Amino acid sequence: MKPFSKMSVVVSVVVALALCTLITVANTAQGANEFPSLTGLVKELKPTVVNISTTKVVRSPMDDFFRGRDMPDFFGDDFFRRFFGDRNQQREFKQRSLGSGFILDKEGYIITNNHVVEQANEIKVKLSNEKEYDAKVIGTDPKTDLALIKIKTAGELPVARLGDSDKLEVGEWVVAIGNPFGLEQTVTTGIISAKGRVIGAGPYDDFLQTDASINPGNSGGPLFNLKGEVVGINTAIVAGGQGIGFAIPINLAKGLLPQLKKGHVVYGYLGVMIQDITPELAKSFGLKEAKGVLISDVLKDSPAQKGGVMKGDVVLEYDGKRVEERGQFVKLVGNTQVGKKVKMVVWRNKDQKTFWVTIGEVAEKKIAQGKTAPGAEESNTWGFAVQEVGRAMAEKVGLPDDTGVMITEVEPGSAAQQKGLQAGDVIIEIEHSPIKGLAEFRKQIEPYKKKKSLLLTVRQKANEYHTFFIVLEKKG
Repeated sequence: MKPFSKMSVVVSVVVALALCTLITVANTAQGANEFPSLTGLVKELKPTVVNISTTKVVRSPMDDFFRGRDMPDFFGDDFFRRFFGDRNQQREFKQRSLGSGFILDKEGYIITNNHVVEQANEIKVKLSNEKEYDAKVIGTDPKTDLALIKIKTAGELPVARLGDSDKLEVGEWVVAIGNPFGLEQTVTTGIISAKGRVIGAGPYDDFLQTDASINPGNSGGPLFNLKGEVVGINTAIVAGGQGIGFAIPINLAKGLLPQLKKGHVVYGYLGVMIQDITPELAKSFGLKEAKGVLISDVLKDSPAQKGGVMKGDVVLEYDGKRVEERGQFVKLVGNTQVGKKVKMVVWRNKDQKTFWVTIGEVAEKKIAQGKTAPGAEESNTWGFAVQEVGRAMAEKVGLPDDTGVMITEVEPGSAAQQKGLQAGDVIIEIEHSPIKGLAEFRKQIEPYKKKKSLLLTVRQKANEYHTFFIVLEKKG
């Protein structure tokens, strides 16, 4: 057999590479052709999506200027009519906004965002067939930004199918339909970028993140999976960002629908202030891992207090579910039916204890803030100075007389500043031992001057004087 020349080997390699490239291109083209077209799906889904336009009457800023003032007679109605027209007309103007929604059932119920219809004097709903109807608000929930509105129509309404958002996976394709910037029936596509996002919108944050284009006007519109099921309600965007939108999981909305139809949502109420367990706190409380939530305060006459829960308890289990962190615990309690008796397992004094608590209805309470009280200052090696609280300040903070000491100054770069202590905070305990005034503070902090860590119980001014546990640590 005649041996191959170098040239023939090179030619053979080039031919082989060319064939591989052609096969790859062919396969890619074939794969592209196999990607499902969304035209049929979009035609099916568009009729279930509605355009929502609202009108809100807003008072003129001039009305605030003149409201409550004793004006001279020459500023009477004749003056305003002469120079500004009818004074009554000048006081108000109409503010219009747009949003989206989707039809829930044939009775005319429509789901949207609370911020789309909030304080609206007039709500108009336009269907995909261009027919327009007046709508009324049935129920709202500002905490989750959900609203249920209703229209009356004699004809059959196309209804959106609700899916299961718990089954969604990151990377799954989704379709958003809405009215961004008033451009009706706009369709965008993308994927689920993340789940369980907390964006600071409210206490029950649990958003789906998607890169499907969402813009002002999309609010309240549906996010569909490729089965044509609603898996989310488009709600928020990152200002100035691209490809970052957020949707409320449809399972959250489904769970609240019965209450929304009654007008409002009632959340379970335990009556505690809580914080996450840090590794430092876990070590201080004798826990093996930084899991659970720490009860930093128990409100008076609350379900928690009546059930035996105490400040300093670490909640490990709630209603049969293991508690991991603060956000999860807030949702567990909030979603508990009012009146239900719940089993709680807590960590107290390095031992597990079980309590049964009857959940109440959420009640909001605001504690007034006060000014720093006068008194002698006392500095320490942890980077803060303190003084007596004083009777007036104690009343505003909600403390018995002479309880605790108030921080007056925090040293820059100190252990205190690193953990967020500020002037105006009130220290009520050192290592779980209550303190009353400067003399007791000096006595209790003395043994910790040379130690590496210090556990404080603090009423924080920045948090409306609610109680938090804070571990200070010295470097080196």
